[in-house]
Amino acid sequence: MSDTPFGFGLPPEEPEDGDKGKKGGQGGPANPFGFGPGGLPGGFPGGADNPFAAMFGSMNPNDLGAAFQQLGQMLSYEGGPVNWDMAKDIARQTVAQGTADGVKDASVGIAEKSAVEEAVRLADLWLDGVTSLPSGANAAVGWSRAEWVEATLPVWKELVDPVAERVGAAMGGVLPEEMQAMAGPLLGMMRSMGGAMFGQQIGQAVGTLAGEVVGSTDIGLPLGPAGRAALLPLNIEAFGKDLSVPSDEVRLYLALREAAHARLFAHVPWLRSHLFGAVEGYARGIKVDTSKLEDVVGQLDPSNPEQLQEALQGGMFQPQDTPEQKAALARLETALALVEGWVDAVVHEAAKPRLTSADAMRETMRRRRASGGPAEQTFATLIGLELRPRRLRDASRLWASLTDARGVDGRDGLWEHPDMLPTASDLDDPDGFVHREQLDFSEIDKMLGEAAQQRDEEGDDKK
Repeated sequence: MSDTPFGFGLPPEEPEDGDKGKKGGQGGPANPFGFGPGGLPGGFPGGADNPFAAMFGSMNPNDLGAAFQQLGQMLSYEGGPVNWDMAKDIARQTVAQGTADGVKDASVGIAEKSAVEEAVRLADLWLDGVTSLPSGANAAVGWSRAEWVEATLPVWKELVDPVAERVGAAMGGVLPEEMQAMAGPLLGMMRSMGGAMFGQQIGQAVGTLAGEVVGSTDIGLPLGPAGRAALLPLNIEAFGKDLSVPSDEVRLYLALREAAHARLFAHVPWLRSHLFGAVEGYARGIKVDTSKLEDVVGQLDPSNPEQLQEALQGGMFQPQDTPEQKAALARLETALALVEGWVDAVVHEAAKPRLTSADAMRETMRRRRASGGPAEQTFATLIGLELRPRRLRDASRLWASLTDARGVDGRDGLWEHPDMLPTASDLDDPDGFVHREQLDFSEIDKMLGEAAQQRDEEGDDKK
């Protein structure tokens, strides 16, 4: 894991890198609430180690009023582990500011929407010949960046809440019982501020990502509404700017990827819960290293509550890289690699005979992954996961080999049951998996169905 969730510091056994744990400007400072230089976007100008210090820097009366207003919002928050209203507001503000190259968000015009619909329609037609999974897109839409934020926030909430909730519970339970009464009001305040800090960081990340993604499946997860293939024309234009590839080919290739993801998630009913369950498994594995806390508590002066506040803000909570987390992340990484590898393989099979730019586009997408693209970096920041590009290439080769050995139906049939899919070790030995006799779960499922029906009939007879 190259980055850490919610601005946490690195675990004790991992050395911090040369720029204090940040990577390319990503990630957060090493304390539980993400306080750090730069202050909050849209608030607390001047920057400091915590928002209170930032508030009383050099600011004019208008800045000071805005700072107090935002602080009031933070302290009055009584919702879940993440202040999603704040996250949404900051994401929208980030989008409104435009990207680093000065490109502002814009509504999608009628012509652009028609081009997206036509690209997805043609993509689905091409995919019909290379996969047994039917179309999964009931509609094709062109989104602005702001529309992407609105449409994907519910899924970000589902992904991030389990992690944030576990972190919050861990922080609330580390103090000894004799300290709870003294720290109760302070911890309540810190939970409110923590929800706001989480919301601030997530909103900033999602807003930045909205300026870079080209569809709703860039991280290999279904971020948009079910049955809807979505592309962002403004970002697609920026993506293809330096590729020397006609814009309609760029749009069509990305439509192929979006439509392929839609087929997989629409017709593999267990896949979504499998991926999101791995995220929850990671959250359950979060532990808090209390050794630093115990040292601080032993030196606390009960008559000086500010000392406890300073300790809470000073980064005493370090996430531990537990076996449970490693196992959950390994499952998630393997599953995502298989999803991305399958999409890469079927899209290339569909595009290769029809698009002269197929090879170039494929390599561009792979380099985007290999360089730790925006989607992977954002996901790593939010839940501590970074995809491994080597696994994606291995998975793509494995799916292509399965197509040659077993045909399209044999390859796609592996998605019928999670136990039929390749494992991480199979990605190391693709030939061994391709030629291994696979279990047939169809008869088992049939037997289980018949047994369940028989039980129901026997139950009815007894009534």
